[in-house]
Amino acid sequence: MLIDTHCHLDAAEFNNDREAVIARASQKGVQGIVLPAVEVVNFRAVQTLAHALKGGAYALGIHPMYVPRAQTHDLDTLAQWLQAHINDPRLVAVGEIGLDFFVPELCEPAMRAKQQRFYEAQLDLAHRFGLPVLLHVRKSQDLLLQGLRKRGRIGGIAHAFNGSFQQAGQFIDQGFALGIGGAMTFTRALQIRRLATQLPLDSLVLETDAPDIAPAWLGTPGGPPARNEPAEVAHIAITLAGLRDMPVEHVIETTWHTACRVLPRLAAVPGR
Repeated sequence: MLIDTHCHLDAAEFNNDREAVIARASQKGVQGIVLPAVEVVNFRAVQTLAHALKGGAYALGIHPMYVPRAQTHDLDTLAQWLQAHINDPRLVAVGEIGLDFFVPELCEPAMRAKQQRFYEAQLDLAHRFGLPVLLHVRKSQDLLLQGLRKRGRIGGIAHAFNGSFQQAGQFIDQGFALGIGGAMTFTRALQIRRLATQLPLDSLVLETDAPDIAPAWLGTPGGPPARNEPAEVAHIAITLAGLRDMPVEHVIETTWHTACRVLPRLAAVPGR
């Protein structure tokens, strides 16, 4: 089953044609979409949209790029939402959470400390409610791993992974799959393509991160950033199959089973 394990379908970029975007994904064979929240004000939106989608699922969390405007009581709100909806089969993870040390303003000492505090608190909530996590990983692999090792095995997906082979192995040892998406489709993305080709296939899952990280075939060189959408996960699967010289059907089947292994509730999502 073809699934996009990371898609911000609630984003404003889709406000004018969201139904058409969903229809195109369905026409391409996409049978499941996981929608991560990024801050408390979109918890309701991702939940409602996931329930409206055939095969829709969602995660609740506070994204590190939204930590600057988050308040401590937002963590209490997250805990309340998880408590209230823990029996919702479409709630599959805590996310999107993590650390971002790529954006300059997020690298200031005070903001690094705030990011770390929110990350640790959300890991604790994931552990408390028995949910895996969707991790945002940008120049932060080692610190993310440190936080994971302090707790019992949580597992989940390291989204848009672009670390070393050693770091990849450490995330896999912690029960994670690595998200592979549009970045892999660029021939200049040598490290990501090596990871996608040489890591065990059952350690990978497919994703778009739509509307972001558009694949190589969208847009034009030097032009404005292209909008990504969940239908593109079908071509991403074809690209991965080509790099690994194997049938695309095998890639789709294996990555689906991996997604269900690291996000165990996914297999029971209604309507898939």
